[in-house]
Amino acid sequence: MGSINSINIGVIGYGYWGPNLVRNFSELSGVNVRTVSDFSPDLLAKAKARYPAIQITTDCSDIFNDPEIDAVAIATPVSTHFKLALAALQSGKHVMVEKPMTMTSEQSIELLAEAKRQNRILMVDHTFVYTGAVRKMAELVSSKELGDIYYYDSVRVNLGLFQHDVNVLWDLAVHDLSIMDYVLPAKPYAVSATGISHVPNGTENIAYLTLFFENNLIAHLHVNWLAPVKVRRTLIGGSQKMIVFDDLDPSEKIKVYDKGITLNNNDSESVYQKMIGYRTGDMWSPKLDITEALRTEGLHFLHCIQTGERPISDGEAGLRVVKILEAANQSMKEQGKLVKLNLAEVSS
Repeated sequence: MGSINSINIGVIGYGYWGPNLVRNFSELSGVNVRTVSDFSPDLLAKAKARYPAIQITTDCSDIFNDPEIDAVAIATPVSTHFKLALAALQSGKHVMVEKPMTMTSEQSIELLAEAKRQNRILMVDHTFVYTGAVRKMAELVSSKELGDIYYYDSVRVNLGLFQHDVNVLWDLAVHDLSIMDYVLPAKPYAVSATGISHVPNGTENIAYLTLFFENNLIAHLHVNWLAPVKVRRTLIGGSQKMIVFDDLDPSEKIKVYDKGITLNNNDSESVYQKMIGYRTGDMWSPKLDITEALRTEGLHFLHCIQTGERPISDGEAGLRVVKILEAANQSMKEQGKLVKLNLAEVSS
């Protein structure tokens, strides 16, 4: 990953996430945040006060029509992603779009096709993929240090910000799905989801999502906007070792446990307990890269623009996550009915 000279970027959306994008891109060498667009004049005034050199506009077409702008970062509600990303690609810009990439898989497929036609980078802001903790987990899994992966189990709950346009799966589970897509070597073949809304005419605010894989690998995600505490914890269990990832732990986000079971190959009719032994070894916490994820991601985006290299969180990764969320929505409507997935058609 490296910097690149004279790249002009336009940022659309300066609400919750946009300021983080502008700050990180502004701090990269040789990168110029040229224009920020938002509907709110008050938010634009804040952007101008902090970054006097940038241009501001309430009309994002000013960004699309500016020939000096090379790339566009989109940080707006998910319902607007498709229209904005498509317009940016059609105007010849490279695109980094917030997650989830689109509201439907059909929209995602159309963006992929347009990026290919325009020969432009399409990247999804799966921020966690660029954290030191998740990259370390991927390294441990790919090195086979954990052995065969048995399960992925995550809890992501808080007394949260209720979203009006998406349910809790699209808001919170999207993080874990992007992590799973990056860390796990396999892709799920089916999902089952249950959820419910406690707000009149609202979207589901609590949900449970189970994903089924080949070779007895299973994943379970619990997400909730109505929890009294904030929890961000993931367990990955393997035949040799296990990981606990606590994103709220300030010093030891990743802990690796040398714990597990051993199966005794005994053909005699011994009792079940004698067939399974328990192994308890050491726990260690690996050193992690503490570079801010958005900085790492920004450098990667710029590197891909410069080299044409495929992003880690490319449009195909975005499509796989959207397909899972769509299937989860379908399953939830039928109170947990198993919904088959076909991710094989999405290149991995």
